[in-house]
Amino acid sequence: MIQTRNQNDIGSLVSKNRRRISKRNGVAAVEFAIIAPVFFLLVIGSVELGRAMMVQQILTNASRVGARNATMLNATEQGVIDSVNNYASSVSVPSTTVVVSPEPTTASAGDQMTVTVSVPFQYVSWLSSPWFLGNATLTASSVMSKEGFE
Repeated sequence: MIQTRNQNDIGSLVSKNRRRISKRNGVAAVEFAIIAPVFFLLVIGSVELGRAMMVQQILTNASRVGARNATMLNATEQGVIDSVNNYASSVSVPSTTVVVSPEPTTASAGDQMTVTVSVPFQYVSWLSSPWFLGNATLTASSVMSKEGFE
């Protein structure tokens, strides 16, 4: 035997469902309010870490350019610093600090020329005030042998 529901039974089921749904209004907003800060923290942290990795690679390349310049026969310390700063500024990394050791004009053939490039992360961050790496200084160093005929 098939049971059929009358119109009053269907109406009571609909009103129960509406009451159940109305009790859950706002749950999604509360869940979002709990999860959103964690989500945005992860996104901002990923952006900041990605920028740090990109700048670190730029500093590595700049130190290689400087070391290669320092190994030349007619290299000067100011020429090495200028070549590093030109490379870094051409890829939007300003305010680098460059240390060349030993002085290229006094180095002998075969001496190990070391060029170290560094920049505080706060100068290159895409955020106005970096959260995670604000006090970090990114540094890269390259070593090459001085050329010569001695």
